[in-house]
Amino acid sequence: MRRLSVVDEIFLRTHQGLGTPIALQGLWRTAGAVEPEILARLHEALRTGPLARRVVRPRVPGARARWQRNDRAHPLDRHRTALAPAEIPHWADTLGAELDPEHGPGWRLSAAPLTDGGTIVALTCSHVLADARGLILAVEQALGAMDSDRAVDLVCARPVAAPGDDTGDGPDSDWFDAARIWATVGLGGVRAAATRIPRGVRGPGHEKPLAGREGTATGAGGASRTGLPLPPAIEDRTDPSGPAETSAFAVLPEPAVILRCPAEDWEAVAARYGGTANSLFIWFVANTLWTAGFPGAAIAASLPVDTRDEARIDNDLAVTEIAVTPGDGPAEIRAKSRSAYERRMTSPGGLPEEFLYLVPDKVAHLLSRGAGERDILCSNIGPIPAALSTLGPHECTGIATRAVHPGLDYARRPRTRLSGYLCRFRDDYILTVASLYPERIADAAALHRLVTATAARVDLPIRPW
Repeated sequence: MRRLSVVDEIFLRTHQGLGTPIALQGLWRTAGAVEPEILARLHEALRTGPLARRVVRPRVPGARARWQRNDRAHPLDRHRTALAPAEIPHWADTLGAELDPEHGPGWRLSAAPLTDGGTIVALTCSHVLADARGLILAVEQALGAMDSDRAVDLVCARPVAAPGDDTGDGPDSDWFDAARIWATVGLGGVRAAATRIPRGVRGPGHEKPLAGREGTATGAGGASRTGLPLPPAIEDRTDPSGPAETSAFAVLPEPAVILRCPAEDWEAVAARYGGTANSLFIWFVANTLWTAGFPGAAIAASLPVDTRDEARIDNDLAVTEIAVTPGDGPAEIRAKSRSAYERRMTSPGGLPEEFLYLVPDKVAHLLSRGAGERDILCSNIGPIPAALSTLGPHECTGIATRAVHPGLDYARRPRTRLSGYLCRFRDDYILTVASLYPERIADAAALHRLVTATAARVDLPIRPW
């Protein structure tokens, strides 16, 4: 029987209104019109795969919630009107509603025709069920099941109880689980599992550090010692909390843009400044925020790290952070990131993370509130598996990844102002940038102007997805 991890529980509380609701989304674009029969087969493979599960609450205080199989699914969502490519993010924004990881279903498969003759397919999934890499693995397994035309075991490496299977699901197991957690916390000598990355685990862009120098900010149009032009002057800018007339319960807008860049060009620009593809990515998101008028002298960047040692479909991640200053180029960020990937953000107050299982949800939320939230989020998903290059007979022309926040209002607004999601698909890097900063970034058009200006500073040839 599989139990929820501490990270799973944090995402579950956000689903219940305690924090920022998060759903993950993979957007899959094809060159041709995908037949309804192929979409139906993909939907069925997902319905019987590892995402087909829900959370079951424990009956004993201190015991952990567990996973149970759940074959219920939202119907295949087929949009009838053709979308222009620029309309894809706005359409995708609407797909995160009614995802319920407790009572199910926690995921949705959607598709829409495109005006260029292609199809956009979106898989949207509650973050409780899986992280971004887990979502990609789930799609890869579903495609494998479609191609094989035989029964394939799509259950994740750590098995989930089958529907109606009460094995290991009785009161005794809950009492044993609670007793184990109390013993762990009571012993006091247990190191919190979230304090350090295990040896051998690497984050994206984890290279040997370069001997970089810290840059210093000058005025607008100046240059740091890295040779990079600095962002516009920000000394006199303020950070308003939002229009006075905005209700705390009004929906917080989240404009997004999807861009692509030839991998050869992206890596050449990174190398020109002594960095890597990953450190250029972090530089790009941070400097886009400064270009928007963010007033901070430094930007705190949250960096998720994949901690898998095998292909599990779950939340197998940790988070670390770095501080980016205006004078930092890709080389300096590379060195900072390399050091940061050796550690994780610690458990609340230095307590063992198991302590969060022993307190009510509201208390656990207060102890872990804002976990991983910083000024920017830079999530490097990494390479997309070759198996996702086709859907049936249709070539895939691009894959984008991101998180959405269904129903997020101003009252639950996170610290994060700008989020970036990067993946490599074939010969392109595909970058999604999303904003939760309406005071500075009113809409997708404004966001597009900002990212274009940032790219121009380093001659990075980005173009719309």
